[in-house]
Amino acid sequence: MTAQLVKLHPAPDLVDRVYRSLLDAISDGSLAPGARLTQEEIAEQLAVSRQPVLQALRLLKKDGLVHDAPGRGVIVAPLDAAWIAQVYEVRGALDGLAARLAAERRATLDPRLVEQGRRAARGRNIKAMIEADIAFHHAIYEASGNPLIGESARAHWVHLRRVMGAVLQASPQRETIWDEHEAIAEAIASGDAKRASRLIDHHALRASDNLRARLADVLDPPLKGKP
Repeated sequence: MTAQLVKLHPAPDLVDRVYRSLLDAISDGSLAPGARLTQEEIAEQLAVSRQPVLQALRLLKKDGLVHDAPGRGVIVAPLDAAWIAQVYEVRGALDGLAARLAAERRATLDPRLVEQGRRAARGRNIKAMIEADIAFHHAIYEASGNPLIGESARAHWVHLRRVMGAVLQASPQRETIWDEHEAIAEAIASGDAKRASRLIDHHALRASDNLRARLADVLDPPLKGKP
């Protein structure tokens, strides 16, 4: 007789959940650069065993977000403005290619992406702001018709979301970013590949300059009362 088994609903992978939780904490600054992490403390706070924590920390180490600490545990990697500039150079090239290809296809991006982005920009949830920005750019990658663009960019966004989290907490340009996003989407939909590419190049350059400037303040804040 065939056994009657109860259908199982797949649960999210626990290692991935731990990884995402730590990545979010690093991105929004809850886990600051230099903070020491141990498997025991993380497992206790997340109410999980040490094994998924160990695997998640290995993934974060591979991404370059944590380093081995003297003694035991790991520390959150420092923010490096020069490295971020290099990451933006690569991401800018990929974004320009994606926007041009998407425009050649006259792709229409979901207008809700911009609406959600503007709504997030008016709030205080840093994670929501980051996720909205990433969703917009990934929509362009998908619209390009070349899956290699999104796959290539994904590794860089791990680092970009971290520096975005460090600076968006005090950025006065949240709404302006979405004005630029909307203009890029309109150029793509109209099939103007040159304009779409130019706009997204300008967007990437401005974002890089603004984020590096803000990052400099975060890493070396001006002294109060200093002329």
